[in-house]
Amino acid sequence: MSKKADAAPLIGYARVSTQGQDLAQQLTTLREAGCTRIFEEKISGAKRDRPELGRLLDHLRHGDVVTVTRLDRLARSTRDLLEIAERIKETGAGLRSLAEPWADTTTPAGRMVLTVFAGIADFERSLIAERTSAGRIAAKARGVKFGPRPTLGSEQIAHARQLIEQDGRPVTEVARLLGVHRATLYRALEH
Repeated sequence: MSKKADAAPLIGYARVSTQGQDLAQQLTTLREAGCTRIFEEKISGAKRDRPELGRLLDHLRHGDVVTVTRLDRLARSTRDLLEIAERIKETGAGLRSLAEPWADTTTPAGRMVLTVFAGIADFERSLIAERTSAGRIAAKARGVKFGPRPTLGSEQIAHARQLIEQDGRPVTEVARLLGVHRATLYRALEH
């Protein structure tokens, strides 16, 4: 690590998933690494709203280095990691994982690795979008209908037509008999 990174204020972030788990090991490791301030959180990483992480990101100043014991303590997915890393970068701060030395944006190699991860994540998102689109097209070709199931079945629609066309009943009355809004009945009759 460069001398500049060694002199930078290290800001720690420690997180466990449940109230029953203990932060002690992470706190000890972060203090031994030289963290001058540590933000602690007992909340699932799957939660989008992590208040202490938000406070940490708001607290960051140019030159700070966010330090975590492991990347999974900071982010719940590669995409989440990249978003958090980008927010850290925007403040002029760095990111360092003690367990994953390659994840250190205070070094050129660490920045390169995260840039490669960002490219891979973007590629993965585009592959998923392409597969989803191809799957929808194939399903439509097989006759799969997307969206909510129709409120009225074909027998109910046929019965409604008979009541309206042959018996002369008003659409509002027929809709009430079928337990649907008249707009729903109009849409069903159009098809």
